[in-house]
Amino acid sequence: MPFAISPTIPAGSLSSSTQPALLSPDGALRLRPWRAEDTEVLLRAYRDPTIRRWHVRHVLTQDEATRWIADYARFWQQETAVQWVITDAADDEALGRMALRTMNLQDGVAECAYWVLPAARGRGVAPRALAALTEWAVGTAGFHRLELVHSVHNEASCRVAVKSGFALEGTRRESHLHADGWHDTHLHGYVAGRAGELSA
Repeated sequence: MPFAISPTIPAGSLSSSTQPALLSPDGALRLRPWRAEDTEVLLRAYRDPTIRRWHVRHVLTQDEATRWIADYARFWQQETAVQWVITDAADDEALGRMALRTMNLQDGVAECAYWVLPAARGRGVAPRALAALTEWAVGTAGFHRLELVHSVHNEASCRVAVKSGFALEGTRRESHLHADGWHDTHLHGYVAGRAGELSA
């Protein structure tokens, strides 16, 4: 059954070009597509207890890491998700991951996700990288709304969201299953032209 309204982002608008690299507003961070040689970054990340705590899927082997990176390229071509490595713009050192985990081009809505490697924490990596992603997603790609969901116990992620202009819109009760049981989650939203309205 056809839609009665035109898609917010026409199919093919993203996949017709290569996945872009993005710079943080201060130019110090570069978000680039994952490469085949980045498998060790994934393995190192998912050995970290904090990252493992908040993610229900884990990378345990070199083969799994290789498949994940291949999937990332395929997701861009399918226009269903997009993943970047957060790097130091000066030397390409991997610092974390930034993603639009789900993309709905018809409605112009996508969900943001991220993690930062232990050695890079406390340096404002996540909010600066999220700013780069938001600018591209809303300003260039044409998304109308970005969402960010995290466990209510993940206070660090909540701080990043609010600092980045993602308004706290409410709590979803027992909406995400973690290893230790069901967690309530916070829903944050960023709407084009209306950043942070509910957080003020």
